[in-house]
Amino acid sequence: MMNEKNKAAFLSEIIRTRKSVYADDFLAKEIPDSILTELIINATWAPNYKCTEPWRFVVLRGKHRKALGTFLLDYYQREWHEKDFPPSRYEQTRHYPQHATMVAIIMQRSLKVNIKEWEELAAVACAVQNLWLSCTAYDIGGYWDSSEAAILYGAQLGLKKNERCLGLFYMGYYSPKQAPPKRRRKLLRKKLSWSE
Repeated sequence: MMNEKNKAAFLSEIIRTRKSVYADDFLAKEIPDSILTELIINATWAPNYKCTEPWRFVVLRGKHRKALGTFLLDYYQREWHEKDFPPSRYEQTRHYPQHATMVAIIMQRSLKVNIKEWEELAAVACAVQNLWLSCTAYDIGGYWDSSEAAILYGAQLGLKKNERCLGLFYMGYYSPKQAPPKRRRKLLRKKLSWSE
């Protein structure tokens, strides 16, 4: 059992080392169902106003890897100008999800309690952060793709009237040799003030 100081240090390390790892860096190694389940359970422990738990998660693997690649290619060919999406990117886009496990992030608006939408959006974002931090603890890469293409793909998953897709969370194992990103935060004095 970790003591209080070790727990705090471990948590700080997880928070500060969380990063975006994109699907083209994922290895051909499946995340076991037991770990996926644990990650989603951690997501569901996010704070949420009036305990509405305004989220639903759909794990996408198997046929979705090819289907999503095709969907993304079709979407970018249709919606983007060729100078922004040249033919040289077509194959990379088609194969982009091939090693990823995707989770569709679905916001479920409460039908029983009258809650402002921003509060339920905030709760879902907290759930995604829990998921992301849990991936970091398991040395699993991930990122939240909230692009229109990702949202449209998730919207095809049989959503109810009170549901809305907020994007896809990509996750997968990646090489530990991958160079850490150069990340920084603005000076704390620019973001923190005290009023007593």
